[in-house]
Amino acid sequence: MPAMLACTKPCFGLLLLSFLLSCEKQQPATTSVKTDAAPTGRPVSGSTTVNAICDYDYNETALLNAGWTKTFEDNFDAGLSKWNIWTGGAYNNELQYYQAANLQVFNGNLVITAKKETVTGATTPGDSTPKTFNYTSGRVECASNVSASLQSPKVRMVARIKLPAGYGMWPAFWSYGDPWPTQGEIDFLEARGQEPTKYQTNYFYGKVANRNLVRNQVGYLTANGDLTACYHVYEMVWEQNTLSSYLDGALVEVKSGGYIPDLFGKTERITLNLAVGGNFFSSFDPSKIVTGAMYIDYVRVYTAQ
Repeated sequence: MPAMLACTKPCFGLLLLSFLLSCEKQQPATTSVKTDAAPTGRPVSGSTTVNAICDYDYNETALLNAGWTKTFEDNFDAGLSKWNIWTGGAYNNELQYYQAANLQVFNGNLVITAKKETVTGATTPGDSTPKTFNYTSGRVECASNVSASLQSPKVRMVARIKLPAGYGMWPAFWSYGDPWPTQGEIDFLEARGQEPTKYQTNYFYGKVANRNLVRNQVGYLTANGDLTACYHVYEMVWEQNTLSSYLDGALVEVKSGGYIPDLFGKTERITLNLAVGGNFFSSFDPSKIVTGAMYIDYVRVYTAQ
């Protein structure tokens, strides 16, 4: 989900269909991520259908024994001190105003709730022009950064999430850096509330600000269960030449396309948000919007050599 910067790519025409489906999130540079074994397995071959295990969680001891070191953890039991809160509108023609009131730490979860309510606020964090919004929601960005680099060539970003149901809900778990997309953007999870068994992955990179070079790298995954009905564990392993996605402990996709090596050594911050509407949807009908809530049990980051 082009998460933090203004979506400046022209999302029109079949030539840029991938932008309509997953238009890069962007953000102003002034804005100050149980099983008996470590997640392993083989990628699904020739199919986008993946196995989803309701209320899955894994025993991280096996992961640590496999050589991974935990470098970040938030179990959402002590506020949001590890995160920066986005205040203001966003990009990608999204309909919501992001505010702290829609973020709640409750019962060991970060709960991001989208609401239908009219508020007036800054068009974006970088544009203070007042704008009226008909929806509110929440977005947080990790105060510490991640980077796959020579010092830590493997970075594993993990979150246990219960996705929101509801037409027009656009939950996302991703990372990016400024100026977008020169530090890259990696989308671990983006979903549409009206498609409860599906989610997408993607990445972006450009050598100059606001100019994405990556094309046709959206990953479309269909689970054999409802991802809004219970918790699932979403993981992305970032390495020099690959981006590997895991769902509930199983490897479900490996990206090795163009510009992935250019992401190596870049600095990004993990982001969680729940957007309402926007360019991620096609033939969108605002009258059908049904708001919901995204539950995040934890976020963890591991590194390995």
